[in-house]
Amino acid sequence: MRKPMKNLVTIALFGILALAGLFASSAEGKDEISIDKGWQFRQADTGEWHTAEVPGCVHTDLLANKMIGDPFYRDNEKDLQWIGKTDWEYRTSFTVDKAMLGRERIELVFEGLDTYAEVSLNGRPLLSSDNMFRVWEVNAKPFLKEGANELYIKFRSPINEILPLMSKLDYQILAPNDQGELTSPYTRKAPYQYGWDWGPRFVTSGVWRPVKLRVWDDARIADLNIVQNNVTSEAADLTAEVEVEVASAGTYRVAVSDGEGTLGTEMVDLEIGTNKVRLNFEIKNPRLWYPAGLGEQAMYEFSALVGGGEKIVDTYDRKTGLRSLELRQKTDQWGKSFEFIINGIPVFGKGGNWIPADSFPTRVTEAKYRHLLTSFRDANMNMVRVWGGGIYEQDTFYEIADELGLLVWQDFMFGVSMYPGDEAFLKNVRGEAIDNVRRLRNHPSIVLWCGNNESETAWQHWGWKEKLPDVLWENYKKIFLRLLPEVVEKYDPSRPYWSSSPSSDLEEDAESQKSGDLHYWAVWHASMPFSEYEKQFPRFMSEYGFQSFPEIDTVKKYANEADRASIETPVMLAHQRHPRGNQLIREYMLREYVEPKDFESFLYVSQVLQAEGIKLGTEHLRRIRPRNMGALYWQLNDCWPVASWSSTDYFGRWKALHFYARRFFTHYLASPHVEDGKVRFYIVSDDPKPADAMLRIKTFDLEGKVLSERMASVKVDPVTSKVYAEYGIDELLNGGDAANAVISVTLEIGGKVASANELFLKPFKELRIEKPAIKTEVTSTDKGFRIKVSSDKVAKAVYLSADDGDGRFSDNFFNLLPGRPVEVEYYTSRPKSVENFTKIFSVRSLADAFAR
Repeated sequence: MRKPMKNLVTIALFGILALAGLFASSAEGKDEISIDKGWQFRQADTGEWHTAEVPGCVHTDLLANKMIGDPFYRDNEKDLQWIGKTDWEYRTSFTVDKAMLGRERIELVFEGLDTYAEVSLNGRPLLSSDNMFRVWEVNAKPFLKEGANELYIKFRSPINEILPLMSKLDYQILAPNDQGELTSPYTRKAPYQYGWDWGPRFVTSGVWRPVKLRVWDDARIADLNIVQNNVTSEAADLTAEVEVEVASAGTYRVAVSDGEGTLGTEMVDLEIGTNKVRLNFEIKNPRLWYPAGLGEQAMYEFSALVGGGEKIVDTYDRKTGLRSLELRQKTDQWGKSFEFIINGIPVFGKGGNWIPADSFPTRVTEAKYRHLLTSFRDANMNMVRVWGGGIYEQDTFYEIADELGLLVWQDFMFGVSMYPGDEAFLKNVRGEAIDNVRRLRNHPSIVLWCGNNESETAWQHWGWKEKLPDVLWENYKKIFLRLLPEVVEKYDPSRPYWSSSPSSDLEEDAESQKSGDLHYWAVWHASMPFSEYEKQFPRFMSEYGFQSFPEIDTVKKYANEADRASIETPVMLAHQRHPRGNQLIREYMLREYVEPKDFESFLYVSQVLQAEGIKLGTEHLRRIRPRNMGALYWQLNDCWPVASWSSTDYFGRWKALHFYARRFFTHYLASPHVEDGKVRFYIVSDDPKPADAMLRIKTFDLEGKVLSERMASVKVDPVTSKVYAEYGIDELLNGGDAANAVISVTLEIGGKVASANELFLKPFKELRIEKPAIKTEVTSTDKGFRIKVSSDKVAKAVYLSADDGDGRFSDNFFNLLPGRPVEVEYYTSRPKSVENFTKIFSVRSLADAFAR
């Protein structure tokens, strides 16, 4: 990311070179002026202009001007489809003075135009755009005049643009998630905005990323790329690739610093146009960047400088982390491995799939990014897959991921479709890929570039190759087997490229469990029981999931009281995009539970159902390490308030699954599992070092009586999964009844609980569980309240809630055992007395959700 010269690293570099007598004056050349004021918009060829916000889109501008209702409220969506089928105009003016006009270069830079746009400056055509994901730069100087300059953009409907092309084809490229005309494969635009089975259809237009004037003279630094040739704890062998755009040919000094000293400097002859200068250097005993849970997230700040004569012409700052990276794929007894090795440590990928956090992505603030990504880190995750049906996220997303130690599996933005393969389309895709690889390649968090989401498996398994012409598979190979890997190899060779997800990179079937990554959807789409998860043995599970409803406070944001009469009202169905979603939730629910007693209880039980199912699958995937080395569930977040597979809802509220994830993704996992009439107690370690631990196992009846108790000192092996104890079920029950028992396991390391888990031997509806008497004691703290929760009987999935609006609990949806009170922190920015808090606070357990 570009930063101002006042960055301390830049200042230090200038100071070092000035002391050396190399330069007498500071940088005076380049200016970047944001064009973000005075924007207006209107429906094309109509009279009245309205205020607009840039960056933004037409939907948010219409909403801000009160010309439409909230797109997310009730079923407003259906009445807003005309917007995507309409052309729109935007305009603004900016002032250029005589001094600026005297500068050598004046360029207009559009970081994102969505999508089909004609841009003119002072009535003269300037550029045409046809890709939401590209940066468009143009020499504006010949078009500018002293004084006011008018910038005008006309956006053509992304839908109407494509319909004439489609009418000329004798086949239809399939886009099964488009909720309307199937135009998305032909347009380089965020696919999810055409609708998905968790998202609405809002086909946007607008200036969705910044616009700026860039003014410079002799030369400017266009990019600084820190190539990590070889990185160990002893030394980092690095190359600074400095790309310099030159307007005046000559001899220049190029230098790079890390703030402590000059790492490399060279006098070079630069020609007019693009020049690349490579400076090799070494950092001894570097501070390495590690994924969350395995070490610190050390970051280095580098600065490049170009000077001519006695002045500094331009500077450029770059922040990155130093680490080694390998996607290890080695033949073994199960096929071929698929594991990420960071700084020599095999890392089990723990996390989920990220979709855009809003249907209108410019509404996602840095605070929202930080809240969501911190929520993932706080749930003991270390990996996020940026899914290919969304957008290449803002720089802020990746900067926060770097800071938090979240590895990023980065898809290119292609998903669940085949694509054209003509030269114009391929050229457009190449430009998109180059722009985004260059923009993102210095983030240590990014560990993989992936070509697409599910296009390969769709061709192989969804009947596409039987229905569609072979030319579409040839197009696939052009894009995903040649073009994209060529871009990655040229611009970011240190990172692996993977052609599709799921895939075995065409060495095996896309659904193979012998190599590559897997999406497993027989649980959910095929109604298979949750126990089927334990029959899967992939090498890396990159998608699996189950739906739930958001909590009642979120539902109230989009549904009025009448809409909440049942989950089958028109508005509730409008916020359930899977055609069988409600049916499947109910079908699975009645396998485990009886019918919940009311609407709100149904929402609550749906969250527990989702959490329990994904817990079962994820613990299995961790137990079979190293055969499987990743568990990325679908999905982490939402783009609007909806029933979906997410673990955090649109407002960032944690569902039951997210609280469960914090427990099943712990650094050490104690996982009891029934096998052959016995309970085997696995301990999974993500740590590269062995650990001395205490394993405690207790069996209770549901009234709280201890039936049996065992403990053992164990040495936990590093980065592996292993059985450390096993007992017969009858031995653990000790005369008790499986329908009236729970097995508790606790792993202690260094005197602290590293993992705690419970195993029920029967489905909930077969348990002889009675309604518990749950007691709470509330005390105030500096940040809110501390709540001590206890119960006279076993209480399952205890749910704490408070009608506060912005508060959050440190833990929730936990099992409560007699004699084991749990302390929970409640954090709020709205101070109140204990008395007032208790009025808005409530607690329930699963036993409260049913009429029995």
